[in-house]
Amino acid sequence: MLAGMAAPRPNILLLVAEDTGRHHGCYGHDYADTPSLDRLAAEGCRYDRAFSHSPVCAPSRSALLTGMHPWTFGTHQMRSTLVKPPRLFTQELQDAGYRVLWPTKTDFNFTPPDGFAETDVPWLDRGELPVGDQPFLAFWNFGVTHESGAWDKVEDKSQDLESRWRDLPPERRHDPARAPVPPYLPDTPGVRLEIARHFDNLTVQDIQVGRALEVLEKSGAADNTIVIYLSDHGRGLCREKRWCYEAGLHLPLIVRWPGRIKPGSVNDDLVAWVDLAPTLLALAGAPVPEHYQGRVFLGPDQAPPPPFVFSGRDRMDEQFDRIRTCRSPRFHYIRNFYPQLPYMQRNRYMESGLTTRDLREGRAAGTLTPAQAAFMADTKPVEELYDTAADPHCVENLAGDSAHHDALRRHRAALEAFLDKHGDLGAVPESELIARGLVTDRLTNEYRPRIAPLPGRFRIGNGDTVLTAEEAVERYGPSPEPPPLPEQ
Repeated sequence: MLAGMAAPRPNILLLVAEDTGRHHGCYGHDYADTPSLDRLAAEGCRYDRAFSHSPVCAPSRSALLTGMHPWTFGTHQMRSTLVKPPRLFTQELQDAGYRVLWPTKTDFNFTPPDGFAETDVPWLDRGELPVGDQPFLAFWNFGVTHESGAWDKVEDKSQDLESRWRDLPPERRHDPARAPVPPYLPDTPGVRLEIARHFDNLTVQDIQVGRALEVLEKSGAADNTIVIYLSDHGRGLCREKRWCYEAGLHLPLIVRWPGRIKPGSVNDDLVAWVDLAPTLLALAGAPVPEHYQGRVFLGPDQAPPPPFVFSGRDRMDEQFDRIRTCRSPRFHYIRNFYPQLPYMQRNRYMESGLTTRDLREGRAAGTLTPAQAAFMADTKPVEELYDTAADPHCVENLAGDSAHHDALRRHRAALEAFLDKHGDLGAVPESELIARGLVTDRLTNEYRPRIAPLPGRFRIGNGDTVLTAEEAVERYGPSPEPPPLPEQ
């Protein structure tokens, strides 16, 4: 480059995994077989405190695309459809002169606007990045780790187990007998098998990521390309995907930027998925919209890390609920706005999992440990507080421990201040959001007919608890007036 000439703007390769927690070798998991991602971390920076705003896909991805928390603009219910989505960061990038390639996964709880990206360029399938004079952002979604890939039955025959593992040599398959079972799940053959299958799928994902990096290298653009790998939410297991614990929200983030990021570095700042949009725009030299709720976490315009990040859960298919969380570097605080509802309401889709079956059978037989039984209880506490340094699995609730009153008050106040500042449409019945024209009606014909009792052997306690939003409001009162907090 000649003296006085501006450095070329960086390209961006955005690699997003489905249903993937921090179970890679570079995050300390010996059971994992992920050499491509481990190498990427060795060549770049591994972020140790990165979080989604929702433990399920479409709300999480909506935050990535818009720079806003889902419940602040209407993408918080899983599934719903926002009628008029805001501008996406990809449109801002295009206005700044970038070519945006987005050939996979447009599941955002809204239909993306026409022209938000080029969607007909399957660059990884073709083994070629169409590199030209424009800087580019190339996206790829890795769906092989989706929860359904560990089930015995898969509706889409093209996604049956053996076809998913066709690229996985037998010696790289994971032994269920060695599978690490977290304490909140029963240690059964079914659970071990499902975990082993997930790790098999994670290895296939790693092979696919390796191919993406090879395509980038072959393009000749690798030296001027920022590679970002992250996941939408945690693994597709009970108390992980769909739930607001560490395993559902605390996710991998690996960034490689040749010449700008020190190889093998580790960053422990709090990073949230709403930070991605402003960061990518800043790196591209594009203006960052004022309504964005995240911060720039990388590059010359990097902002200081926040003291807290926030997340939440709302309706999951036919399961109604409202939960919000506040996470600091050490503590994870959860506010359950409907403690009268159990965690494990029936979800027809999720019932296909071996882990779901074994949890329900364990409750019926009375064989669950206290931590597992608490998750299967008929109600849940109003507040939860976990010391993630001492208890990364979040099984010891400290909300009632006088030694942690200060931490409880601090996180409670931070969450309330955040919701007051940005608003929370989760406090508004979904029927009213439909009446306002904010979202389409997907309840009446799509999800309400799915509600049905469990098989007879599971019909105890929370096994039959499935409520629509309207039924929950009728039974327990409107969400804006939740049960009072306990005295502390």
